[in-house]
Amino acid sequence: MSQVYIVGAGPGDPELITRKGYRLVAEADIVIYAGSLVNPAILEACKPNCKIYNSATMNLDEVLAVMEDGAAKGQMIVRLHTGDPAIYGAIQEQMDALEKKGISFEVVPGVSSFLATAAALKQEYTLPNVSQTVIITRMEGRTPMPPKEKLAMLAAHQATMCIFLSVQMLDSVVAELVSGGYTKDTPVAIVVKASWPDQRIIRGTLETIADQVAKEGVLRQAMIVVSKVLDSDYELSKLYDKNFSHMYRSAKA
Repeated sequence: MSQVYIVGAGPGDPELITRKGYRLVAEADIVIYAGSLVNPAILEACKPNCKIYNSATMNLDEVLAVMEDGAAKGQMIVRLHTGDPAIYGAIQEQMDALEKKGISFEVVPGVSSFLATAAALKQEYTLPNVSQTVIITRMEGRTPMPPKEKLAMLAAHQATMCIFLSVQMLDSVVAELVSGGYTKDTPVAIVVKASWPDQRIIRGTLETIADQVAKEGVLRQAMIVVSKVLDSDYELSKLYDKNFSHMYRSAKA
């Protein structure tokens, strides 16, 4: 049995945490949660004597110290991250430190906000003959981007792009995307707090979206989606084409 469980809490809606994640939260002796993003309603599952820590006010050493102390006492610890912890979760440094300390851990995946965004938009990211690739990225900020992962270079692929952690730099995002090859009339959708009760959706184009967001006053917890799938004709999938056969179904004449 693992001592630490790194759990994806989902994008915000407390019902979007996995059954396994919810069970672990309910059984934990210690929960360390990313307080700036995780919906506190999930913490209602905690048992009465569970110790709860908000990592928004803690540094890495302090988080690890709580884990190490709990593990030494034989306690079960849940490290609760927003969305899926593998995407911009800063968990690698935690896992590496736990390994060095000989503390066993397990990762429990969650629903990422880029998927909750697609659900909010009622949109498939991969439409036949429009886009079959999804690029998950962010605008360069205090965390630098590798030279070959600049937005302008990624834009050359004309794929569906889901851009995290960048709405506060939207003018720069737009400039990079246009310089990389997207036309100014490329559709853009921004979903603020996907799956939360106060979710908002803003639609526009690369030419209009910065002004629209400035009027809305959006500053954080927003996903930027840039893609022709947002407003484009597309071919129907071969998967359900009556003239297309595969191992489970024969084509109908």
